[in-house]
Amino acid sequence: MAIQELQKNDMMAHLLESLDAGKDIGHYGRLVFAMVARHFLSESELIDYLQKDKNFSEQEARSLYLQVQGKDYNPPRRERILQWQSQQEFPICPNPDDPDACNVYKDLQFPEEVYEHISNYYEHKADS
Repeated sequence: MAIQELQKNDMMAHLLESLDAGKDIGHYGRLVFAMVARHFLSESELIDYLQKDKNFSEQEARSLYLQVQGKDYNPPRRERILQWQSQQEFPICPNPDDPDACNVYKDLQFPEEVYEHISNYYEHKADS
């Protein structure tokens, strides 16, 4: 069920397919995957998926999960994903020319806390 939910977003479907094929999705691909998927998958499911990357061990997958979870990272905006993509070979966003592509907020429903965190961030930024 959770995997089907993630597949509603083309970028996440692309990352899932690439991991299933054992591809190296790069540092930022793994980071984006973890930042988004942690809201849909259990810890063990997420770590299992990250290990499908042929160049990523269980220890590395667990460490990335703990980092993302511990810092409570929000899923990245499209602009950030494209910026990170430019720093690696693997294409995180399969269709970067489409302005709607790789916008996880358009296709996926996150827990309410994610939207509250974003709202609080912009309120704090406006007050500064």
